[in-house]
Formats: sequence, structure tokens, C-alpha cells
Amino acid sequence: LLSSAAAPYLESMAQKAKQITRARFGNNIQLFTPLYIANYCHNGCRYCGFNSKQNIPRAQLTKDEIKRELEAIANTGLQEILFLTGESEAHSSIEYIASALELAKPYFANIGIEIYPTNQADYKVLHKAGADYITVFQETYDLTAYEYYHPYGNKRSFPYRFYAQERALNAGFRGAGFSALLGLSNFRYDALATGLHVWATQKAFPESELSFSVPRLRPVNGELGHFNHLVSDHDLVQIMCAYR
Repeated sequence: LLSSAAAPYLESMAQKAKQITRARFGNNIQLFTPLYIANYCHNGCRYCGFNSKQNIPRAQLTKDEIKRELEAIANTGLQEILFLTGESEAHSSIEYIASALELAKPYFANIGIEIYPTNQADYKVLHKAGADYITVFQETYDLTAYEYYHPYGNKRSFPYRFYAQERALNAGFRGAGFSALLGLSNFRYDALATGLHVWATQKAFPESELSFSVPRLRPVNGELGHFNHLVSDHDLVQIMCAYR
């Protein structure tokens, strides 16, 4: 389904994917609001505008600022929130994130986090504070590419990141999200590896709710010439249909 040989059959794949999705989930979509509460980061990811060497404005929301954002989002009627931070424990401690989760509980039915990977004990603290769902992007499963794109910072540890969802599910989280950043390496390989990662996790945690994201590298100010594995619209749809 992910191979170049399957590309001419995209329409039939899409129809089959639609049939399976409707049978499992009906005719509905879920919406969530992402809320960055801090954007400090200590990693050096070569593809990211948030990395520690970027000269950009940095901020960490106060409790009052977080509460104002939560109230404004809740007033739209949306019931799912996703807290995000940069990967900096110094500016986004577990205690800080937990306090934000506590603030969100009265407003939202489902609360997710997309933060730096941490240990199982910390995930238990965050789950108790209100987090239901965790998302961790592995970025690429190509070990050579992973090492190149992550020259320094805690994110450089591939195994610690790889097992983050497992630690969170062991800590009581209801669900977990997975993804590669498509375009860092061979996107067919990364999409397959993502699928295998989810499959293995599902075998270990059959009661959990698991999901895929499908982000891809796109030009910023027209600059993506040094990336050699960019994903076209056709490729992206093929990957989504294969996942479904």
C-alpha cells in the first residue's frame, strides 16, 4: 500500500479507506485546539524553527494567561485541548505542565499533551493532573538520519523517545499518538516504520486508543533545497489511505 507500485491505484485505495473508516467511526470528525504554553527548547534539531539556536521571541505563559486562553477556547464549544511546550525542562517543568492541566480539567472533556519525553513516574503525575492522551513524534526511524538531524539535546536519544508512548500508557494514559516527520528520510520507510511502531504498541496495549499524525516538511520562505525526500500531495494521500 505504501509502495510506488501502489501509487496508480490511489482512487481505489481511497474508496477502501473511506469504507473502513466509516465502518469503524461513522461519518464524523474530531476537532481539538493546540495551545502552546511555552516555546523554550534545548534541542538542536536542524529542521525546526524552535531549536535553541534560533533567535526568536520566547515565552512561558503564566497561570492567569493560561486560564484566559482556556476560557476563550472553551467558549467556542470545543471540548478537546492539546497542551504543547518546547523541549526544555527548565522552562516547562513537570510541575508547571501539571498545574496547566489542573486548570484545564473544569473546561475540557479530553486533554492531551505534546511535550518532551519523560519517565513513567512523571507521566503518572501528568495523568493524575488530567492528561488523557500523549503525542510524541519520532521524527524519523532512519537511525543515520536521526543522528544527523539531532546533533545535541536530550532528543538525540532515539530509544528514550521511541518508548515514550509505552511509558505513558503504563502510567495510565488512555491513548497515544505517533508520527514521523515525513520528508526527513525516505517517507515510505518512515511511514512503514510508524505503522509497525503503532502495531507493536497496540499488541502490548490492546485497550488503548492509538492514532497517527501525517506532518510533512514544507517550504518556509522557499527554502527546502537541502531536503531530498519531500512528500507530494499524492504521496501524502497515499500514506493516509494506507494508514487507514
